[in-house]
Amino acid sequence: MPSSHFLYALYILTALLAAVKAASLPSKIYGVNLGSWLVLEPWMLPQEFAFAKAYPNTVDAIFNKHWSTWFAQTDLDQLKAAGINTVRIPLGYWIVEPLVDRTSEYYPKGGILQLRRGLQQIRDAGIAVILDHHALPGVQSPNQMFTGRCTRDVQFYTPYNYHRALIWSGVMTALSHLDPAFRTVASLQAVNEPIMDASRTPGYGQFQKNFVQVVRAVELALGIPVSGVAPLSVLSSSRNVTAALSAASGLPNLFDSEIRQVLQDMIPVLTKVAMQLTLNLNFDHQGLKVDLGRKSPLITNFMDVNWQYNNPSNPADAKIGPQTYDNHLYYSFGGVADANEEAYMTHVCNLDRIEKDAALGNTPLWFGEWGLSTQFAASDAFLVKWADAQKYSYSKGAGWIVVPRGIEEGVPDSGSVKAPQP
Repeated sequence: MPSSHFLYALYILTALLAAVKAASLPSKIYGVNLGSWLVLEPWMLPQEFAFAKAYPNTVDAIFNKHWSTWFAQTDLDQLKAAGINTVRIPLGYWIVEPLVDRTSEYYPKGGILQLRRGLQQIRDAGIAVILDHHALPGVQSPNQMFTGRCTRDVQFYTPYNYHRALIWSGVMTALSHLDPAFRTVASLQAVNEPIMDASRTPGYGQFQKNFVQVVRAVELALGIPVSGVAPLSVLSSSRNVTAALSAASGLPNLFDSEIRQVLQDMIPVLTKVAMQLTLNLNFDHQGLKVDLGRKSPLITNFMDVNWQYNNPSNPADAKIGPQTYDNHLYYSFGGVADANEEAYMTHVCNLDRIEKDAALGNTPLWFGEWGLSTQFAASDAFLVKWADAQKYSYSKGAGWIVVPRGIEEGVPDSGSVKAPQP
């Protein structure tokens, strides 16, 4: 009979291997966006959004009720049974509460706890996760509700807000590796839908490089191996996560001043978030150091180079370790194809975005947002063909993620899409 020590060791090894296996994306993504869960958009939830806006003194309770009821384990199990293997979760920067300037920025509290609860359920369903920084500090696109504030005053493309976004990215990287609830988080998206005109996004190319460097710096400080990058020695003298980050921030030969400052500034932020989540940051806690050494790095993700025009920076130039690219395509917004069935089908069946991106190093590419809505009154029969045609075209790349997973009663749906069955 095996000894208790052997069984314990086998249990630990099995858990570690499971964690490594889970933290990866499927070879072909069939996914849904959990839209309007943690970032509300009034086109999906007009009544709830209006109610929260009208009663700011009760906004936290209102939003927490929404967050806790937007989906249940049975919903996720049904998605899994339909062949869905990935979810993309849009997040606002305010989910990391210490980053919010409460004197001028007004967002509900408690989202990080609901994210963890939801991630546990998604993990239990065996579904991979992409965390999408959907709403950036300072707002990254004008007059868009998905940014968390519909305004023309775009301030994301400034050193102050770039820095806050990098701290957010560092904190989410750390949580993705440290918190067991985040076990199936495989990818972190830097920015959802920046302004398309690259002349209006100064500094964005450097931000892309800094984003990847922050993710990798945090991972190296945690002892997570990154292919092609030498490991850091800070773990040998660090007893906990914050000490390792502090030591890494003092390595001028490896990281430039902005990356080192981000590592330093994220320490108190991560500490506060860890307290919210009752997360232990000591390396000797339940074999954390050994566990981290067996993990895989996150897959960094960007909107593809062709998302922008006017001489955009190429996110492929920022690549260190595994990286993927995202494209969004909504025919109903116009400018893609003439508003009729034949034009829609002809265009999507001859779509060349995957090939054009690959020629610029933006591969693998997935289509992270798309839907069934059209510019014309489409029949149910056409919508079935329209769904199949889009899935077929997008699957020539890394896969697809439809939007949204659910909307409020009375709002036109973009459709439910079932994944191909093996």
